[in-house]
Amino acid sequence: MAEQSTRHQELENVSEAELVERLTNLTPLLTEHAREAEQQRKPVDSVMAAIEATGAYRYFVPKRYGGFEYSLTSFMEIGMALGRGCVSTAWVTTFCMEHNWLLGLFGEEAQDAIFGKQPYIIAPGALAPNGKATPVDGGYRVTGRWQWGTGIMHADWAMFGALAPLNDGSMTLKMFIAPKSDVDVIDTWHIDGMVGTGSNDIAVNDLFVPGHLCVDIAQLRDGNSPGARLHDSATFKMPMLPVLGLTAAAPAVGATLEAVDLFAQRMEGRTVYGTTSKQSDKPIAQSRLAQARIASEAARQRLLALANEVSAYGDAGQPCIDLDRARLRLSIAMLVRDCRDIVRGVVEASGASGHFLHHPMQRIARDLNTLSCHTVFDVDLGSEMYGRLLLGLEPNGPV
Repeated sequence: MAEQSTRHQELENVSEAELVERLTNLTPLLTEHAREAEQQRKPVDSVMAAIEATGAYRYFVPKRYGGFEYSLTSFMEIGMALGRGCVSTAWVTTFCMEHNWLLGLFGEEAQDAIFGKQPYIIAPGALAPNGKATPVDGGYRVTGRWQWGTGIMHADWAMFGALAPLNDGSMTLKMFIAPKSDVDVIDTWHIDGMVGTGSNDIAVNDLFVPGHLCVDIAQLRDGNSPGARLHDSATFKMPMLPVLGLTAAAPAVGATLEAVDLFAQRMEGRTVYGTTSKQSDKPIAQSRLAQARIASEAARQRLLALANEVSAYGDAGQPCIDLDRARLRLSIAMLVRDCRDIVRGVVEASGASGHFLHHPMQRIARDLNTLSCHTVFDVDLGSEMYGRLLLGLEPNGPV
């Protein structure tokens, strides 16, 4: 880890507003390099370095370790701003910022071992139960392979989920963390959207992980994690899955706002085939723009309202019950579905020229089509689970 840790440099403290401004000011840089990120199937190194230099990854690091513990609402503003420039790079950035929050939910020994030695981590968080953890003296031997390793191309650590036995013989899902140098990266990222994330597979084989570098996922769901008790901070008392969902949703909302702006620009310069009129002179096009603008602004307000609601659970310090977590999950999923549909509508109305590979409109459409398939945005699964809970039935999946 010595070589990897040299990338971390101590940065001056910055206010929440200043950090938001620093990152927002990078939006044009992301726009400039969005096609390059897609062509090389990972975020552009210079762009990621510029993001790291702002202090972004200290956003959710506990104050105990020199971090900021800034608000979920401002985090949404960052995700939306960067999503306007490049959905893929924004997605990687928000995930890696939020994964410092995940580490803040671990126990004290894990945080001392990592945050005590470096100011932040950059890490994927592949939490599917695709690994097997066998207890051994001092920890676990973990073997598994995980898809969707968002952030792995610029990481120094990696988080991954594995099933481990309990004393009663049942199994529980634990989240492990290990140095990237202990993880294999498998080049699988050949996909039609979110291409620039570089979310390749990661794998470990019989890797020893010390017992303190894991946490039971069940302890994280409702906001009552070991880290919540350690820090006694509203930041670490928020429920896990809604925070993860909002992290992923913010770039999608930003991209939707950008797509509507691109549609307006397109209307001004496009002459409809077979006529001599600009599209902006057509009443039906004017109507579509107006509806798209209202819908995209409503999506932005819904995102911020959901962030405020999730933050309120942390402020109250009360566990977020299954019913409320299911409702929040479904609300976020429906928000992203609506964003995808708004983008589909403006792309449809933009004409065939919007599908050239140099045009950002087609990239946004492909990115949102792919992004909306993430498991946290599965409307069918989310609505079934929430419906079951509304009827007093047990949930049929993690919530």
